Parts: sequence; C-alpha cells; structure tokens
Amino acid sequence: MANAKQLLRVEPHEWLGDWHPLAEQLGSTNGLLTLASVSEQLRVRAVRDLPSLREFLQQYHSQILIPHELPAIRRAYEQATSGESREIIQFDLQLTAEESLRLFAAASERVGRAQLQKLRPLRDQRVVQRYLAAVENNEALGWHTIVFGLTLAIYSMPLRQGLLGYAFQTTRGFIHSAARELHLSEKKCRTLLEEICDPIPAAVETLIGELTVV
Repeated sequence: MANAKQLLRVEPHEWLGDWHPLAEQLGSTNGLLTLASVSEQLRVRAVRDLPSLREFLQQYHSQILIPHELPAIRRAYEQATSGESREIIQFDLQLTAEESLRLFAAASERVGRAQLQKLRPLRDQRVVQRYLAAVENNEALGWHTIVFGLTLAIYSMPLRQGLLGYAFQTTRGFIHSAARELHLSEKKCRTLLEEICDPIPAAVETLIGELTVV
C-alpha cells in the first residue's frame, strides 16, 4: 500500500507527534528497563539481541496493538463521528477494566489527558466537552487511543492514514529505543520495521471495513 510505504520514509514526529506513550517511555535513559518490563508483561524473553527484539515486536503487535489499540482508535472515531459521547465514556471504562492493558494505563492516561486539554477550546464539540468533563471528574481515565480517535474524527482526518501512522510510529519507537544498546544500524532498524509492519495494512483494511460510519 502506497500510504504504508510513504510512512517508512519520514520521521515519527511527522506522523503523529507524541501520541504514543509507550514509545515516549522507551525513549528515556531507562528505555531498556521499561522494554524489559513490557516484555515480562507480554511473557516473552528479555530483549537482548535482534531475534529477541523481533519476538517482542511480534508479540506486542499480536497481543496489544492489533487486538486492542487499533480497534480502540477505530471505535472512538466511529463513536465521535456519530456524536455518541455517553458511549465513548462507557468504552473508556471498558478499556480500564481490560487486564492486558493495565501495564499501559498510567502512560496512556498521562498522554491522553494532555492531548485532551488541547481540545478544550472546541466549545462547540459536544462529544469533546462531555468526555473532557468525565475525565476531569475522574469518571473516565482518558485513554490516549480514545483521544486519538476522537481527534481524527472532529478534524475529519483520514482514519486509514491515522491507524497506519500510529502502528508504524509505535513500532519504530520500540526499535529505536533498543537500537543503541543492541548496536543496530539504521539499515537493520528499517529492515526490521518493514518486516514487522508488513501485516499492518491488511489489519487496518479489516478495521476500516468494519466501520458503520465512514
């Protein structure tokens, strides 16, 4: 897919800025320690070389990104497009109760709430204001994936490109967080990114096909 290939040739900040909290965490000086904790959560071996990094990314995609994060963005997009503010709040609570996402809740909340504050001036956007009020009243967590899908919808941004960019930025963030310690060249990083993200366009097309509102 042309859009997917184009994303490989630009920098992450050109895709989605600081939207992915895990990539942000893993870019810190304690990146590999955080990577190790995520590896433990996913029940894969610690990342110590290229094969173990590949295994981590494959498990992250299969356990978190594809089954949880991308569908959450798509669902929030659809609900926002339909003006379903109550449903968005209920969906937020469903994500909070999801056991497999608990490790990521704090980082997601931090980024989601920060991005949601940027939408505060949009007084005429009822969905935004109701979700913002629920988050501020601690009636919702403020998941970054929900805020991202909400933002795509209210600004009429392409859902397909947003989902692709999110997936590629996340994956590249993980790769680059480990690259220095593992002595990976830029070529090896890019090759791994292309390999791991090869199934993403098909997964995104499946999600797009499930939409009731386009």
